[in-house]
Amino acid sequence: MDEFVQTTLAGLVPAQKKGEGPGFRWQWLEQGVIRLTPHSKVTRSLVLSAGIHGNETAPVEILSQVLDALWRGEIVLCWDVLVVLGNPLALQTGKRYQACDLNRMFGGRWEAFEPGTERARAELLEQAVGGFFANSPPVRWHLDMHTAIRGSLHPRFGVLPARNAAWPAAFLQWLEMAGLEALVFHQTPGGTFTHFTAQYYDALSCTMELGKAMPFGQNNLNAFSAARHALEELLGKGPEAVPVVQQPVARCYKVSQQLTRTGEAFILHIPDDTVNFTPFSKGELLAEDGDNKQVVQQETEYVLFPNRLVAPGLRAGLMLAEIPHP
Repeated sequence: MDEFVQTTLAGLVPAQKKGEGPGFRWQWLEQGVIRLTPHSKVTRSLVLSAGIHGNETAPVEILSQVLDALWRGEIVLCWDVLVVLGNPLALQTGKRYQACDLNRMFGGRWEAFEPGTERARAELLEQAVGGFFANSPPVRWHLDMHTAIRGSLHPRFGVLPARNAAWPAAFLQWLEMAGLEALVFHQTPGGTFTHFTAQYYDALSCTMELGKAMPFGQNNLNAFSAARHALEELLGKGPEAVPVVQQPVARCYKVSQQLTRTGEAFILHIPDDTVNFTPFSKGELLAEDGDNKQVVQQETEYVLFPNRLVAPGLRAGLMLAEIPHP
């Protein structure tokens, strides 16, 4: 299975596009997209993705380790799995993206972008996921693994897309088992990969921020051991592997407002070195564009992903309010 990762990073097409592993069949579908189907009947399907941003390499290395364990027969696969390396060209060059942020383009939003690498990749991944979920078991999860350049008061956290129904306890508890210290709940749809799978396929989806972004070969993979162990347990045992806890440990937040760069005159009043989850007090000025000003509306709000350099029309940050654990 490591050959899948290496072939993708080299930009090559494998000579063999399907085969047998210990207890499963594998099929290479596209560059960076492979499907693993257990020989035995299963009732769960999982999209497992990494490398949506090309400078976030630790999740790719974690994924390679987990795939190797599957190939060695150390894990008896109990899911139908679609493995996705999101942006192969960006991974090859070590850049976050080639022209546009791929993780803003899903749900058909790619149609608004100029033709290019990321636009084509977003369309392809939507088709690949649609084909997978169209003939896979009905219990659907999507785990999209990332790392971050910006520091964070919660080094490992999850961002969950808008969802009308309650989140199942086993899903949230698995995220905590994977080492996530905070969970952020979106209230409205967006353009991320996990928003797409949740909105269109009712998947239980989470963007997992697992630590610091480093180049290939420079990651301390011991720091990601909780996530790797949780993935191995999940793939081999399913949600039943999650221990029942009486007292959840993750801090929980909901998105209270979005800061959007509305034009060239937009000013973000959050310093570039501000870490994720930094608190701001009610009334503090966050951003402005002419007469339009955004301020902290609640007693305390916490910033996530502030970025004054995004293109006009894109998100320049999120503000969060803490909520009880659901």
